Amino acid sequence: MILVLYIIMLLYCLSIIALIYGFTKVNSFDSLWLEPKTKFTIIVPFRNEAENLPSLLDSFSKLSYPMEFFEVILVDDDSDYRLQIADCRPDTQRTGEAFQVSVIKNIRISNSPKKDAISTAIQLAKNDWIITTDADCVVTKNWLSTLDNYIQRHDVSMIAGAVTYDYENSFLHHFQQLDLASLQGATIGSFGIGKGFMCNGANFAYTKSFFQDLNGFEGNDKIASGDDVFLLQKAMAKCPAKVQYLKSENNIVITKPVNDWKSLFHQRVRWASKTSSYQSRFGIGLGLVVFGGNIGLLFVVCCLLFGIGNIFLMCFLLLAKFSVDFVLIHKTNGFLKSKTQFFVISSLLYPFFSVSVALYAAFGKYEWKGRRF
Repeated sequence: MILVLYIIMLLYCLSIIALIYGFTKVNSFDSLWLEPKTKFTIIVPFRNEAENLPSLLDSFSKLSYPMEFFEVILVDDDSDYRLQIADCRPDTQRTGEAFQVSVIKNIRISNSPKKDAISTAIQLAKNDWIITTDADCVVTKNWLSTLDNYIQRHDVSMIAGAVTYDYENSFLHHFQQLDLASLQGATIGSFGIGKGFMCNGANFAYTKSFFQDLNGFEGNDKIASGDDVFLLQKAMAKCPAKVQYLKSENNIVITKPVNDWKSLFHQRVRWASKTSSYQSRFGIGLGLVVFGGNIGLLFVVCCLLFGIGNIFLMCFLLLAKFSVDFVLIHKTNGFLKSKTQFFVISSLLYPFFSVSVALYAAFGKYEWKGRRF
């Protein structure tokens, strides 16, 4: 039993070291000098987000990009009230704003409201480059400029980008940021070693033609979540050279953390529920290794508490896991311009949280946006 524990923790540490290496292999991209050429359609699925949409649209109005070069489609996924364009206009919005905004109703054809919303909007999109983001996000002023410069310099049809939190100085918020940083680090690291399997739909871009070549979400539309990762994995399986990660501080999308542990638990269950349906063998394997590493850490702590096994080896395993986790998270937070706080206590709590989420995702249901899945 102890030997199995050593092997699991060794595999975990080697996997995280590989991701750290991959993270360093993805070059930063900061070009903003090319004349704008790319026209974008920004798709925002939403449900009961009237208080968040004005901030998102306000951030669009401040983009340093020609407003005639992008349109915004807001897809109403059965909100409790009928949203009008005027409801979304922030008081601070610029006079003479020129970018086009439209609100459409989602057409439900599957078990996944968000996938249906994106598919509905793509049919109406005027431009070939599609970007998806979420209603509770804001974007930086050079978001589209950076994407445009990257597209002009690379032969690419799908681009994954970074997401971070606008968090307060509370343990719950820092815990979420550390968790998100680990996911973002794994995302970037996997692209760096040519095994990209994960992305975030709050900052995800692809061409309409590529989406159609992949037959959209066909094949995974019975799964409620995964509008981002399943499409990415289909693209990586069919044409990996066309799928790239844009590692740029100018392209980071900022979203909001949740404010209670129950909401966080259900959010992470929603994220974890799609893991069993991954098409990426690397993604499945890494998920199992990470799950094993978190269970392994629980066993290490138990062994230390009850004096089982060699105490020096147990301390070494504990230190090894903490060290590789810290390096990956610290590098990622450096890129995201976020702080690495409460690391030790979060690292001790996270295995309990992560294992609970994984087990619940396998057997239970979760709530999101007032629905049960």
